[in-house]
Amino acid sequence: MKISLLTNVGQKRSNNQDYVNVYTNKQGIQMIILADGMGGHRAGNIASELAATALGGAWVGTDLSDLNGVREWFIVHLEEVNQTIRAKGQEEAYQGMGTTIEAVVIIDQQMIFAHIGDSRIHLVRGEEILTLTNDHSLVNALLRAGQITPEEAAVHPQKNIITQSLGQRDPVEPDIAIKTLEVGDYLVINSDGLTNMVSQQDIYDIMVSEVSLDDKAETLIRFANNAGGLDNITVALVHIDQEGS
Repeated sequence: MKISLLTNVGQKRSNNQDYVNVYTNKQGIQMIILADGMGGHRAGNIASELAATALGGAWVGTDLSDLNGVREWFIVHLEEVNQTIRAKGQEEAYQGMGTTIEAVVIIDQQMIFAHIGDSRIHLVRGEEILTLTNDHSLVNALLRAGQITPEEAAVHPQKNIITQSLGQRDPVEPDIAIKTLEVGDYLVINSDGLTNMVSQQDIYDIMVSEVSLDDKAETLIRFANNAGGLDNITVALVHIDQEGS
């Protein structure tokens, strides 16, 4: 298994509120965490880094190596992180801060992931690209209810309003799912600064191109910036390149 991480401030923002990293537990199992923070001044980047380092730091201390154990761990620790960020957000300098989060663990080609917010996880397999997550957003709720069309969703003035994040008052309800991976699969874990700027088809074309994983990451960032780079752009790419990885 190969992993490539890359983040970029984009063309319009003065600071980067995204955060991405990989954490390894006592069994050598890696967790990829990507967070996209929100909040005025420095609150967003504090929220995303705090979420990732708190969750990742807790993961490093575990010896988990089974999917059911990871699922239960996600439920407990994501709520702990939610409360940590909410408490920090009571301070005047950090009021209203929050963050999305994608946390991905791969064990023997079984992926388990936790999703909160509107960052995304895509699977590129063969001739198709699948989005494995559903945005926790106002626009996606309207879309799934049939109240707006996909075309209207793409340009909706409230498309950046999310309905769930770490840092909220209520307990979080993460989407947790398991997916079997195959040799040759690619995962694209990204903040919305990518998917708001780059089409699914372009993401697919880049991921199946004959360049290195690091070059794929750099190309995705470049495409988003060339399209306007209206937000921070962060990607975590994974290639399942052999059995058992």
